[in-house]
Amino acid sequence: MATQETVLTAREDAYRLLAACYYSPTSALLEEDCCNILATLLKLLAPEAAEQASAATKVLSKSTIEEQLVEHTRLFLGPFKLVAAPYGSVWMDEHKHVMGDSTAKVAAFYHACGLQLADDFHELPDHFAVELEFLSYLAFKQREAQTAGDTTEVERLKGLQLEFLHTFLLPWLTPFTDAVINDGEAPFYVALAKCTAAFITADAAALNEATGA
Repeated sequence: MATQETVLTAREDAYRLLAACYYSPTSALLEEDCCNILATLLKLLAPEAAEQASAATKVLSKSTIEEQLVEHTRLFLGPFKLVAAPYGSVWMDEHKHVMGDSTAKVAAFYHACGLQLADDFHELPDHFAVELEFLSYLAFKQREAQTAGDTTEVERLKGLQLEFLHTFLLPWLTPFTDAVINDGEAPFYVALAKCTAAFITADAAALNEATGA
């Protein structure tokens, strides 16, 4: 049976690797075997998500980074019809455009947790990958508090993760991932989207159960 520390480390790394997959693809995606490692981690956390991570690994093994870059651009950047805008404000705010009210609220949440985006970082605070990286950071801090035996801090961090998920990520998780899945033309990103939806849904449920929410 997996130890609590093993589970916490797996959560931290799963969020970090998922985030990496949503940035513009580079050779590191293949060289560092990101999806295969993710599949191994998710076997412990969410078996359904692990199956989709394995499917994504198989697609990558038969394609090039250049091919995935084309698909990433088409899905998430444009310049023509944007299939799945990777920004929370587009899905959550009334005016459906980037840099909406929710973007500022996400940035304020980061700041309240002692973080701010680096000056040389050129993505918006509510980019899907940035939000995943933030959850990886909170999982890391939870593991750190757990190791130190600080149960009060552990519970506080669980609460922060739930608050962030329910306020900023879960409201647009399904429409965003469904847009990629229903597009159906990019097998790697279809598998990645299915993996993402399954893992985050399972993780939120586990956090709810752990906190009695």
